[in-house]
This record gives sequence, structure tokens and C-alpha cells, in this order.
Amino acid sequence: MTQQTTDAQPLTALYRPASSAPATWAMGSLFEQLLSARDSGGALGMSLVTQPPGTATPLHRHTREAEVFFLLDGSMTYQAGEQTFHLSAGDFIWLPVGLPHRFRVSGWTPVRFLGLTTPGYLMALYDEVGIPASERRLPGSDGLPMGEEIARWNEIGPRYGLQVVGPPLPAED
Repeated sequence: MTQQTTDAQPLTALYRPASSAPATWAMGSLFEQLLSARDSGGALGMSLVTQPPGTATPLHRHTREAEVFFLLDGSMTYQAGEQTFHLSAGDFIWLPVGLPHRFRVSGWTPVRFLGLTTPGYLMALYDEVGIPASERRLPGSDGLPMGEEIARWNEIGPRYGLQVVGPPLPAED
């Protein structure tokens, strides 16, 4: 995917009532896209993300976007560069462009967080890899099989500047 220059946007507010944002199932998770690159003229992307315990990303970096996570519920362990953080509700982390990072959802309950990227193009990756959510819940057997989804990540991710550089965080004992 090629990033486009910011188009002139009309001066208007974007309002999304609760549970009205486009929703996608990807990574065994629910992504509710509150603000897309198209909505913001490319400046910002923002999703409300719900992920089950045990979800773990491989060590990766983004070559185009900085990311922000604000944890609303649950807990996660986050490695950013050489630092490891244990996030709980109310915690915030910013990841500059190019910083290798990975996380694992810890505890026994799902996490909910606001994920933001600037510029906002990365959020479309989840829509392209995943499938439209039929309900606002975590997917079950009605989601994509993980093997099929990983193949899609490997094919599509590089177009978005996603580079996998290592394994996921190991599970904590």
C-alpha cells in the first residue's frame, strides 16, 4: 500500500455513537475502527481493541507509523526496544517509528485498549487481514483459522511497512 498525501478535508466533526464503528475480527481479537486514515486525511488512525488472554505479537517494527496504546481494561506485558513494561488499566505507552516491540496479554481477562497510529494508514491492515465482525465480541470458531490468518499477515503486512524481526514474548509462568 502506498501512502497518499493528505487531501483537503472539509471542516466537519466525525461522531461515532458507541458500538457503531466498523468492526473487524483479526488476531482472534475485535478491532473497532473509530477513526481511519480516510476519515482524518491520513493524519491519524484509532481503534478500540479487545483481545483475549494469551494473545501475543511477534517482535516487530513499523517503518512508517508511530503507535500509542492506552489500556482501558486488563493487563499486558510490553517489550519496547530493550525495556519491558507491565501495563494495567490507565497505563499509556508511545512507540516511535522503527522501535521493535511486542506484547502479550496477561492475566485471566481480555484487555481493551485504544490503539492510535500516526499517520493513520496502519489501521487498514487489520481490515485487510481479518474479516468483518458479525457481532461486537471476540471471535470464536466463526473467525478465521489462525494458520490462514498468519499467511495473510505474512503476505499483506510488508505492504504496510510491518517487519517481523523476532518471536513473540514467551508466556509467563
